[in-house]
Formats: sequence, C-alpha cells, structure tokens
Amino acid sequence: MTGRVIDGKAFASDVRARVGSAVERLKNEHGITPGLAVVLVGDDPASEVYVRNKGVATREAGMTSLEFKMPDDMSEAALLAQVRALNDDPAVHGILVQFPLPGHIDRSLVIAAIDPAKDVDGLHPVNAGRLMAGLNGLVPCTPLGCLMLIKDSLGDLSGKRALVLGRSALVGKPLALLLLGENCTVTMAHSRTVDVAGEFRRADILVAAVGRPHFVKGDWIKPGALVIDVGINRVPAPEKGAGKTRLVGDVDFAAARDVAGAITPVPGGVGPMTIACLLLNTLHAACMQAGVEIPYV
Repeated sequence: MTGRVIDGKAFASDVRARVGSAVERLKNEHGITPGLAVVLVGDDPASEVYVRNKGVATREAGMTSLEFKMPDDMSEAALLAQVRALNDDPAVHGILVQFPLPGHIDRSLVIAAIDPAKDVDGLHPVNAGRLMAGLNGLVPCTPLGCLMLIKDSLGDLSGKRALVLGRSALVGKPLALLLLGENCTVTMAHSRTVDVAGEFRRADILVAAVGRPHFVKGDWIKPGALVIDVGINRVPAPEKGAGKTRLVGDVDFAAARDVAGAITPVPGGVGPMTIACLLLNTLHAACMQAGVEIPYV
C-alpha cells in the first residue's frame, strides 16, 4: 500500500480564497476591513521571510497588513507599549508578535499583554483557557490547520485513536484538546514516554511535532493510519552541492508512506496551513470584535 500524499498547499490555497471572499462580503455588508499587525523585533532572516510572506498573504486576502520592524536592542517596556498601542487601535483586529524574541525580552509577558480578542496566535492564557474549557476562542494556527486537514481526510473523528507526539503550548497541547473536542481518544507522547513506537502502532491518527528529523520510523505506523507531520527540519543535502540543505519532517516520509493511508509531506503539508489559518483567525477576530456573523463559506 502506498499512502495518499495530502496536498496542504492546495488545501491552504482554497482556505485563503474562501477567506478572501468572506473579507469582501464583510467590507460590502458591514464596512469592516480586517487589519493584521505583525511585530518583528531584530533581524532574524527566517523571521523576516515569515513576516514578509504573512504580509503578502494578508494583502492578497483583502485585509490591511501593518508591519512593525523593531531593533534588536528594543527594550521590553517599549515592546509592551507598542503592543498596548495596537490593542487600542480600532483598525487593528489581529496582533502577532513574531517569535523568537531577543533574550532580554520575556515572551510570556508579551503574550499576556496582547488583547485576547486580538490574539490571532491563540497563545494568550485566556484563549488557552477557553480551549481547555471547550469554549469558542482564537486557536493557535498550526493546530487548527492540522485539524482541518485531518477532518478533510477522515470526516467524523468520533472514536478514533489519536497520538500527538510533542507537548508544546504552540502545537501539541492545543491540538490534543482540539482532537478531544472531536471525540477522539487522545494519547500524548513526549521525551519521557516509554515505548513511543508501541503507542504509535495503536493510533488511527498520528501527529508528529517534536522537531527531530525522521524521528518517526515507518514500522511505527499502523497500516492505513493518517500521518500529520508538523516538523520542519533543515538537514545537509550534499547531493545539491557543498553546504546545501533541504527540509525534512519529523517522520521518515518514504518509509511511512508505504504503510500509511495518507500522509502530509514536508514541505508542502502543514506549513502552508499555518498562514491560511492566521488569515482565518484574523477574519474571526474582526467579526467577533464587531459582533457580526462570520461570513466564511
């Protein structure tokens, strides 16, 4: 059996198109243009690329994109003041502070300073608590994208066994809660789990989010299982030339595909869904702040 390769890029493109249509309706029917503010501190090259891509996607969806590039030596107090100013700006419906931050700035303080209604990263303790309580709120983008791909592949998830490898606040924990909300039986595995391979072999849905290249082996996969690979790891690629690299996931893709029913590739799987869900969260935030129905179809 050779598993179906899930085209996350195509799925994300469809989500972005539907968000764009919803934004157009929001403008025409309510006079609201969603605005996303992204704050970048320092000059990390990868972060600069991410911020640039987010800006392009935001504008393509018909939203207002506001980008604030701050120096690496910006004080924590100045960054918190900038966040508070964005909280008070009615034209800004979503706020995203790009991570990582310089070492002298406390990430948790920055997250807590963002208005939960504008927290399109879904990391504020209020939004994390709403997710835990099963209430509506803004959900972290990558787990939301994973769930959308899973539901598109499997439909009703009730009773499915799901294994989430990784317990970060950004992916593992929120995704486990989202899957519980879909009535899955969820197991979380991590660095202290005994017999990780055995846990994997029981699961119908496997999500790997640990940041270790090819950590998950093909013989760990239950035949026919759905595999979602969140990992993005850069490894040497001598076949491309000296010093060249390539991106791989946390799953040994070639071996896993021989067993899985469906699998996301890296790149081109979960990655594109993160920005698509950022746009979706910004749309939701704008609608919730205005007290109008979300025109997303």
